[in-house]
Amino acid sequence: MQRIVILGGGVGGTIVANQVARQMGTELRTGALDITVISESAQHVYQPMFLYIAFDQVVPAEAQKPERDILDRHVHLKVGNAERIDREAQAVIMQDGEKISYDYLVIATGSRPAPETIPGLTEGGHIFYTEEGALKLREALHNFQGGRIVVTVGVPHKCPVAPLEFTFMVQEWMKARGLGDKTELVYTYPIGRIHSLEPVANWATPVFAERGIESHIYFNPENVDPAKRTITSLEGETLNYDLLVAIPPHRGQDIIGRSELGDAGNWIPTDRYSLRMEGADNIFVLGDATNLPISKAGSTAHFEADVVAANLVNLLRGGLGSVRYDGKVFCFIETGLKNATYIQFDYAHPPKPQEPTEMIHMFKLAYNRMYWLTPAGVL
Repeated sequence: MQRIVILGGGVGGTIVANQVARQMGTELRTGALDITVISESAQHVYQPMFLYIAFDQVVPAEAQKPERDILDRHVHLKVGNAERIDREAQAVIMQDGEKISYDYLVIATGSRPAPETIPGLTEGGHIFYTEEGALKLREALHNFQGGRIVVTVGVPHKCPVAPLEFTFMVQEWMKARGLGDKTELVYTYPIGRIHSLEPVANWATPVFAERGIESHIYFNPENVDPAKRTITSLEGETLNYDLLVAIPPHRGQDIIGRSELGDAGNWIPTDRYSLRMEGADNIFVLGDATNLPISKAGSTAHFEADVVAANLVNLLRGGLGSVRYDGKVFCFIETGLKNATYIQFDYAHPPKPQEPTEMIHMFKLAYNRMYWLTPAGVL
C-alpha cells in the first residue's frame, strides 16, 4: 500500500487530496492507496473573508465549513496537532505520540502572522489576518469617530494586495459614515515603493495621490508605543496614530522549525518548478510554506496544488512526476466598497492591473460565496 500524508487542511492540501482521490478512486477503494490529511482544526477556513469581517460585511460563520464535508469520502482526516516531521522514519509525529507514516508527504502548513516580532504591536495595533483580530478591528472601526489611521506593512506576509485593499476600503467606509473629512489616512511600506510588485506599485501610486492617501516608503516597523500611540520604524521615523492597523511580518509554522526543515523564518527550501523540498524527492511543499519569492496567496496554493496532485498521480503510476509549476498567481484587488481590479502573473509575465470596475467587484463577491467549490476540486 502506498501512503500519502498531507500536512495542512487549507486550500492547497485539500485540493491535492481531492484531486488525487478523484483520479485514483480504484486504488483507494481496494486499499492499494491511503491518503490522510492532518489538520489542526476540524473547520476549513476561507481566510480572505477576514477582511470583510472587519467591515461587518460577513460574519465568521460564513468563512468556514467542516473540512470533512469538503474532503473526498475516501480520504482520511486526522484532526490534531502535529509535533514534528521525522524524515528518517518517513513519519509525522503527533503531539499525542501517534506516528503517521508516509511514502509521500505534502507540506501545506501555511504561515502565521507574527505581531510579537514588533514590540508593542499586539497591545497597540489591530490586524485582520485572524478571525479574532478581524473581530476586534470591526469593533474599533465601529467606534472610530475620526483621526489618523496608520496602515503599516511588515514583510513577508500573505495575501500581498490585502494592505492596499484595506486602505482603499477603509477610506470609502469612513466617507460612507460621514467621517471622510475627519479622517487622515497614512500607509507605510518597507521598501522604496508602496508595493513589492513594481507594476502594482506603479498603478497604485497615482491612485493614492488622487485620493489623498499619504504614503511613507522605507518604513520597516520596529516598535509601537501604545501609551503614546506612536509607531517607529527601523529607519528612525516616528508616526502618531489614533488607529493603527498592521499587516505584521509572517513566519512559517513552528513545526517546520521543530523538524529542522526550514530557514530562520521557518520557510522550507523548495524547487520553484517541481515544488519538491530541496534534497527530498518524496516531499512536496506548496502555498505559504515554501521559501519561493512569489506571492503567498490562496491562488498560489491552488495552482501549485494542481501541479503537486498531477505529479503524485504520475509517480504512483510509475512515472517521473515531471509536471512543472510556472509561477501562476491570480489576485482580486478591492479598490473600495464597490469597485475592484485584478492581477494575473507568472514567472515569465509580470502583472498588469486592469481598470477597476463594479463588475470585477461583483465577481469577487461571487467567488467569496463559491470558494468552497475550489478546495472540493470542482472550480
